[in-house]
Amino acid sequence: MKQHSLIGKAFHSAATVLSAVAGLSLLAMVVLIATGVVARYFFNAPILGVNEIVQFLSVLTVMLALPLCTLADGHVNVDIFDRHLGEIGRRLADLLARLLSGGVLYVLARRAFLKALDAHEFGDTTNMLDLPLWPTYALIALGAALCVAVLAFQFVILATGRPVE
Repeated sequence: MKQHSLIGKAFHSAATVLSAVAGLSLLAMVVLIATGVVARYFFNAPILGVNEIVQFLSVLTVMLALPLCTLADGHVNVDIFDRHLGEIGRRLADLLARLLSGGVLYVLARRAFLKALDAHEFGDTTNMLDLPLWPTYALIALGAALCVAVLAFQFVILATGRPVE
């Protein structure tokens, strides 16, 4: 979606920064996995806790890239009924999709935020490396919350037919 306003530019900047972090985490994951494979099979020295770190980096990669993907309309769209719906039907379907997606992601963001608070309060950690779990839940909440904001912004633009100032 084109950036029509100051709010749109702010969303794009925030999503771009988060996506850059997601890209770096993906690169770190590739390096870590490759190093782990080489260490295990060539030197018979597996790296302790590689799976836990890869799981954390996977969450980081997916949840921080989600807002930019949403902002760029990069998700898979099924347009089987588009030609039968007409212009108004397509607009209503787009509005409904954003409303439902925003609702589901809101629930995810809220639950992840509450889980992060609980994990921090009780000191929940991973089994192998004893890493704290609350940052993982916090990152899920951050990515989902920004995605909800992007969907709400897109909903307003689609509903009104003009950019938000």
